[in-house]
Amino acid sequence: MQLLWQFLLLPLLTALALSESSSVEFTGVPRCGAALHEPNKALRIELNANANCTWQIQRNANQTIRIVFSHFKFAPSSSCETESIKVFDGASTASALLGQVCDDTDAVPVLESSSDSLTFLITTNSVPFTRNFFVYYYFFSPGSRIENCGGELTGPNGTFSSPNYPAPYPQFKYCVWHIRAPKNSKINLEFRDFFLELDRNCQLDFTAVYDGASTASGLLGKVCGHAQPTFESSSNVLTVVLSTDDTNSYRGFSAQYSTAPLPGPVEPNATLTCSSDSMRIVLSKSYLASLGFGEAHLQLNDPSCRPVVTDSVIFSFPLASCGTIKKDEGHSITYTNTISLAAAGSTITRQRSTEITARCTMSNNETLELIYTTTNNAIQQLAAGGRYNVSMAFYESDLFSKPVQYSPYYVDLNQTLFAEVTLHSTDPNLQVFIDTCTASPQPGFGSLTYDLIRSGCNKDDTVVTYPAFGNHGRFKFRAFRFLRSFPSVYLQCDIVICDSNSTNSRCARGCISRQKRAISPYTWKTNTVVGPIRLKRDLRAAELSESLTEVEAENTPNLQQYNFHTLAFVVLVSNILIVVAVILKHHKHQGGYRYQNVQSSF
Repeated sequence: MQLLWQFLLLPLLTALALSESSSVEFTGVPRCGAALHEPNKALRIELNANANCTWQIQRNANQTIRIVFSHFKFAPSSSCETESIKVFDGASTASALLGQVCDDTDAVPVLESSSDSLTFLITTNSVPFTRNFFVYYYFFSPGSRIENCGGELTGPNGTFSSPNYPAPYPQFKYCVWHIRAPKNSKINLEFRDFFLELDRNCQLDFTAVYDGASTASGLLGKVCGHAQPTFESSSNVLTVVLSTDDTNSYRGFSAQYSTAPLPGPVEPNATLTCSSDSMRIVLSKSYLASLGFGEAHLQLNDPSCRPVVTDSVIFSFPLASCGTIKKDEGHSITYTNTISLAAAGSTITRQRSTEITARCTMSNNETLELIYTTTNNAIQQLAAGGRYNVSMAFYESDLFSKPVQYSPYYVDLNQTLFAEVTLHSTDPNLQVFIDTCTASPQPGFGSLTYDLIRSGCNKDDTVVTYPAFGNHGRFKFRAFRFLRSFPSVYLQCDIVICDSNSTNSRCARGCISRQKRAISPYTWKTNTVVGPIRLKRDLRAAELSESLTEVEAENTPNLQQYNFHTLAFVVLVSNILIVVAVILKHHKHQGGYRYQNVQSSF
């Protein structure tokens, strides 16, 4: 029966609350600024573009001013610099700043003065848009306290309720409960009974829940009316606020909280690759599922850039596209884009939205890559390293149309050489500047070097530097006498990469002295090497040596055949001589031993 009675009563209360909320606006209040002295007042403020309005509140003695900005709607995508509410602790905007409210303020701001007056200033930008604000203030005595209005709650579970529950809660109260559970746990908060004044934007009476130790933590939600909301923290601390005005009071709420162990840290199975051309983000489906999201919920800063979904979810896009934000950090340049993960079908049970922020930092001689995920105030990071994609080549003429394709590059002494450095990047707003070029006979560039260009200044009389041309840096010089003493020469150039939109960059300053260089370090710097360079006379000597070697190789078989024939002829002649000598000797022996006639004795 009681449930049926509440069901029948709720529409009536809703209509009554909405009609009362529409009557909160007081007549006689100037549209843009006022001096206010009443002990309490509600202001419904509507402003257009280019407003600059100041309200000044003067309190009674021995009281404090509390002001509540329960609803604010600025122009879309406005920044604090161009559109905000500034609250000052005094009678003018020259007083100390108490706080500032902007379009991205993630809280229901409640501020208190420490002096006898309070001033707030609302400024708007030039965007044509109707801004709406609901503000109310009241005076109160600082020493006055009421039972069950806030406090500290500790332990793994507990209960608390609004003041006077279940009787109507008091008017003009601001109660804050701080819940602290054991470490490594999270808090589940459930409102078993909840009945506050209902209005369209919860501008009058409301309960706000913050995911942290104070109201400076992220806002999980703001509720009013008749409901049973639940909330879940991301850590072991939670803050609950009850704020009431003077229009209507109901029975308030009864709440309980419990705790659960925090899950182990989720390894962010995500990778980021940065190059001079593009940014590539790869997310695993299992990692997205652990966050409670699927690939259908993803979008970059530019929602029209969609991922490619395979076994993983892949975003790959040029650096200067898809809403990527480029920022000159002074010592580096960063490209940042954000993948928003907006859960579909969210209910009054709320968790903080999740974002994956990918940032490529171009710094010094490398590309640093950073990807981090913000989930319920937890930041997880991955880092990697890379290099600029810069190349250098020689060209045949000052047209820089035909690069020299062969290596070594043979040249004549005093021949004009044309060199070009190229940055391979899709960002059209980058400029290449040749800071230093050094020659050396060693590819490792040891102690023996010769400067062609140093700190943007030509050190060799033959060097001519061409004007900046997009992502190209060009210069020419004559083949130097260095080559008379060494067979090869290598060239190494330090390249500075600047934002072409900056008028005070290193590239725009050109040749600088040592003193000036010490004051302003390089922004983005890398180096590249080309070579070797050799003289053509060395090429001719090498060709002659090669020809002689070939002739000698060709004549070697003929020489071997000739030597064989000669040896055979000598052996033959020797044999003939030996035979002749034997014959002659034989004839000689026959002439010395002739027979003699023996005389007969008869």
